[in-house]
Amino acid sequence: MSDTAALFTLVYTSEATGDTAELALIALLEQARAKNDRLNITGILLYRDGRFVQCLEGAEDDVRALYRSISADTRHTNLRVLLEMPITARRFASWTMGYEPLRQAPAALPTGFRSTFDDLERSDDPAQVLRALSELTLWFHVRTARA
Repeated sequence: MSDTAALFTLVYTSEATGDTAELALIALLEQARAKNDRLNITGILLYRDGRFVQCLEGAEDDVRALYRSISADTRHTNLRVLLEMPITARRFASWTMGYEPLRQAPAALPTGFRSTFDDLERSDDPAQVLRALSELTLWFHVRTARA
């Protein structure tokens, strides 16, 4: 893809069906990074409590083809597209696939507290998905800058 080609993003959520031990997730991540590098696709993969949220960005045809391939992967089920739209710039330009396992959510959240991961995963409102994705993007950039 050239630098002038139109960019596209797709964000989806799914439920893990197979082995989600850390080594299995690292193997999955290594496969995703190699494939994404070949396709010039960047993004982030979040995992928590048996759930994935993934953001893909690149040329629209490439992103859609990758999503079709991901949809056929038996390591997860119940895929749901949260957002798909053209973008003007990559949020994750440095990562063929940024990754962060998130700690388990507490059973009861304190009054006034909200989970951005839950907002992203459960919303049907594109504006709320974009807000949550922006928050997670900032969180991930700050976290990886300190690492």
